[in-house]
Amino acid sequence: QVQLVESGGGLVQPGGSLRLSCAASGSFFSRYGMSWYRQAPGKQRELVATIANVGRTNYADSVKGRFTISRDDAKKMAYLQMNNLKPEDTAVYYCNVPTQGWWGQGTQVTVSS
Repeated sequence: QVQLVESGGGLVQPGGSLRLSCAASGSFFSRYGMSWYRQAPGKQRELVATIANVGRTNYADSVKGRFTISRDDAKKMAYLQMNNLKPEDTAVYYCNVPTQGWWGQGTQVTVSS
């Protein structure tokens, strides 16, 4: 089983940037696609971005052109680069292995002036 630990969240002003990291432990990381989800207060968890094990990416319409998902299989890491952040991006962000149902504990991102 793979364990996931997110980091990199924090408080940022609108228009700012953050880079979230997801560190994975265990074997066979490179076999799995990875996803980032987010959940804002009072809202359902929503898919933000996915990256397949071969590198193909997909994004929610709300973040296209602003967020970039990537992975480093040698380091067992997944990343979410978030640029031009907006207040509506405020949420707890989670990394996920969708085919296995594995989740991290989440990292808080707050966009506010």
